[in-house]
Amino acid sequence: MKTITTTAELEAYCTEAAKHDHVTVDTEFLRERTYYSKLCLIQLAMPGTDDSNAVLVDPLSEGLSLDPLYTLFRDTSVVKVFHAARQDLEIFYVDAGVFPEPLFDTQVAAMVCGFGEQVGYETLVRKIAHQPLDKTSRFTDWSRRPLSDAQAKYALADVTHLRQIYEFLARKLEQTGRARWVQEELEILTSPDTYVTPPREAWRRVKTRTNSPKFLALVRELAAFREEYAQTRNIPRSRVYKDDAMVELASNKPKNHEELGRARLLLREARKGEIADGILKAVAAGVNCPPGDMPQPDRSRDKLQVNPALSDLLRVLLKAKSESAGVAAKLIAPAADLDGIAAGLRDVAALKGWRREVFGEDALRLCNGEIALTAVGSDLKVVEL
Repeated sequence: MKTITTTAELEAYCTEAAKHDHVTVDTEFLRERTYYSKLCLIQLAMPGTDDSNAVLVDPLSEGLSLDPLYTLFRDTSVVKVFHAARQDLEIFYVDAGVFPEPLFDTQVAAMVCGFGEQVGYETLVRKIAHQPLDKTSRFTDWSRRPLSDAQAKYALADVTHLRQIYEFLARKLEQTGRARWVQEELEILTSPDTYVTPPREAWRRVKTRTNSPKFLALVRELAAFREEYAQTRNIPRSRVYKDDAMVELASNKPKNHEELGRARLLLREARKGEIADGILKAVAAGVNCPPGDMPQPDRSRDKLQVNPALSDLLRVLLKAKSESAGVAAKLIAPAADLDGIAAGLRDVAALKGWRREVFGEDALRLCNGEIALTAVGSDLKVVEL
């Protein structure tokens, strides 16, 4: 198996890959000690049935530029095939601001082809390629060199079997006319908003027990400081302070280092120096936040009168429709959408686009009392009233 370590080698490979209709791609990376993923290995394969046109690319090699790969990513005549692409795409977007185009994600495709929710690569290899997959090197330090033969073989298998999986799923999508369904999901994966976290918006991901604007103002300032500190120093958020410590700080509102030192959940390193100073500054900013600038919780669903019986029936209907269509239920409608429909909302994703074709019309008719659900043996049936 070949490992590419120079820009010239990568350019020659990508030039050859551009002659084909698709190329499979995977990465190995580390993120335990950094905010951004550290790219350690790239695997590429052109169409084929053996390892002869599959390679490993070593991005840790001195002087290696990934520009030839990014040129291939921009070549719209070549489909770039990934499995569970989100973290891979984040790496390339952060590094070069580029998304592979066009993109095909076999995990998303499998979800609309009857393979269940978030199906793993190993499962697809077994069910489609009918091959075993050695996962003994799954947990390894990919930054260490040299790679062992077992590591290299494991990494290469992530793109060689992917070719057969792609061809199978692409044919099935064409036969069923569901390629558009996959494309709608991939639009989320290729949106910069999926990967960029502005520090002032980081508070929205913190779970709190109170939605008081005054309290959320403190959480916003503390989350913003943590996000900016972690980004600029490329360290995990948890190395600054964890969410539970943030909530404690927002509750206790320490005014000085002495009060900060009493925080039970705060890491020792955060009780002094730049982090401690940043915390106190963030707390002060939150306390003094003008009422008009305080974050407001999303209360759009607070007053919804959810009909619990109807919500339960919608879940049963979703199960019936997803099994009938061979589409993962989660992809059609999350629980929040079902509750929203049961409360009278109609502007939800489950009632738009391809989802409406599978689920929406019957869901609306059920809400209007025009259909019923019956059980015939183990099968669920939709019956007109």
